Amino acid sequence: MTPRLADTPVLETERLILRAPGPQDWPAWRAMMASDRSRYIRSGDMDDGKAWRAFGHVIGHWVLREWGNFVFTARGDDTALGMAGPWFPEGWPEREIGWSVWTPQAEGKGFAFEAATAARGYAYDVLGWDTAVSYIDPANARSIALAERLGAVRDPQAAAPGDAPCLVYRHPGADRLADGGMEAYA
Repeated sequence: MTPRLADTPVLETERLILRAPGPQDWPAWRAMMASDRSRYIRSGDMDDGKAWRAFGHVIGHWVLREWGNFVFTARGDDTALGMAGPWFPEGWPEREIGWSVWTPQAEGKGFAFEAATAARGYAYDVLGWDTAVSYIDPANARSIALAERLGAVRDPQAAAPGDAPCLVYRHPGADRLADGGMEAYA
C-alpha cells in the first residue's frame, strides 16, 4: 500500500488531475530540484537532502494547514508534471497561489495555467479566500507572463517574503471572477 494524505481533495480540469503530493512524486521533484528548472524557487545549491526537506515542506503544509499545493498530472497518467496551489507557510506576508512545471515535456502546453486557475478557484470557493498573490522572481519571465494571463497585476505596495528580489502579483478577487474562481473545474 502506498501511503497518502487522507481526506485531501482531488480537482479535475479538462486535461488534468490535481491531487495531493505523494511518495511517487519524489523522483520527479528531486530531478526538477537538481536541474536549472528550479532556479527561481530555491536558494543556493540543492542536494538530495535539501530537496528531500523541501518536498517534506510541501507535504507538511497539507498536514499543518489542511490544504496546499496540488501535484498536477495528465488525465489517465499519474506522472507528476508540476505543482500548483494555495500556499501560506509560516512567515509569509500573504496567502499565495504558486506553481511550478517539473518537466520540459510539460512546458508550453497551458498546463500551469489550467492547474493554477483550478487551484485559485479552490482557494476562493472552498477555502474562502477573497484575495491571493503570487511571489515571482523578477527574472522569471514565464511566471510573470502566466500571472498576467491569470489576470494578476503587479502590486508594488505588497510585502514580499524573505530578502531575495521578488515581485508581488495580486490576483483578481473572487468577487471579480465571473463564476467565483472555479472556472477550470470539470
